[in-house]
Amino acid sequence: MGLVLGRSLALVLVGLAFGLLSAAALQRLVRSLLFGVAQYDVLTFSAVPVLLVSVALIASYLPARRAASINPINALRSE
Repeated sequence: MGLVLGRSLALVLVGLAFGLLSAAALQRLVRSLLFGVAQYDVLTFSAVPVLLVSVALIASYLPARRAASINPINALRSE
């Protein structure tokens, strides 16, 4: 289960890094589209990654838990 969660977390962190760097680079466009948000809004730039990591970990934990509960012998015999 740790292997699945670790790989999914690595993918999420790579995506978040790319997204945050893109958002910082395109901040002028973002500022013109979102009214009432500062140029570098700390709340937005910190709350969104926390929310995305939480959702990604929950989304990967549920299938990993189900896969870990299956007996490997039965899984190999079914294929």
